[in-house]
Amino acid sequence: MSKLFSIGEVLIDFIPEQKGVALKDVISFERAPGGAPANVAAAVAKFGHDASMITKLGHDAFGDFLIEQLTKAGVETDKISRTKEANTGLAFVSLKDNGERDFSFYRKPSADLLLSKEEIDEKWFSEGDILHFCSVDLVESPMKETHRTAVQYVKKNGGIVSFDPNVRLPLWESATDCRNAIHEFLPHAHIVKVSDEELEFITGIHDVDEAIQSMFVGDVQAVVYTKGAAGADLYVRDTKWESSGYKIEVQDTTGAGDAFIGGFLYKLLEAEATLENLVNVLQEHHKEILQFANASGALTASGKGAISALPNQEQVLELTDKS
Repeated sequence: MSKLFSIGEVLIDFIPEQKGVALKDVISFERAPGGAPANVAAAVAKFGHDASMITKLGHDAFGDFLIEQLTKAGVETDKISRTKEANTGLAFVSLKDNGERDFSFYRKPSADLLLSKEEIDEKWFSEGDILHFCSVDLVESPMKETHRTAVQYVKKNGGIVSFDPNVRLPLWESATDCRNAIHEFLPHAHIVKVSDEELEFITGIHDVDEAIQSMFVGDVQAVVYTKGAAGADLYVRDTKWESSGYKIEVQDTTGAGDAFIGGFLYKLLEAEATLENLVNVLQEHHKEILQFANASGALTASGKGAISALPNQEQVLELTDKS
């Protein structure tokens, strides 16, 4: 059975118990498991497909908590190593009244950045597997080289590579460094997910369709352009499919984008997508794939936190059946 592998950060999101308050003025926080790649793995697992996390955590209570929460969500954790050289990463989040976020990260470095390429094995990956990653762990570190190696192994074994830039500028020395890392890894992905807030930053192009087309470089076969509550558009080189979002009461958008791409990749795994038939699968199933992904994101935004707010498959299907 094919599997979703996520590589990158797993951390603790400290979510404020007050909305509309600047981070410096938040009085109390609620602990929640997070990290974009982990959120995606948890979404795929909760929807019913095999998912495994590749990362490193500290030998600390927060690392123990994250292992426990990932296991509870159904994610395989046997490829997570532990270290005493650094602590598990932390992110403090403040929520605006509309559910949008502001982040403050504690990781200089965090344990995930210390995962070395020697700690992953080419034998883990098979044809039909999907490797998903983001840009947060592409800062200069052993983990950046580990990403390169994992991508190489997956492609060598006939798997699909998915990339969500997930721009978090506070984690970078400069915006230029962030953009350069994204441009370095972009051509090695087969699927790219980009949000309306990130597109112009990444491409430098204001026109949406022109900017999207500029992302078809190297091995890229599909670009998913997410527009929050307005839904998402799916592009292959010569075709575009549009979809609408779902109206929900927004509580916290922290994991909505991750739930979206988790739902998207889950549907690809369910359809037994391979590198050879990827575009055909998208052409045949684009409507149901986008519906499922949009509903996944919407339901997650209606709760608090990321992994904690993820819906199950039945809840997603119930929402899509109403549309």
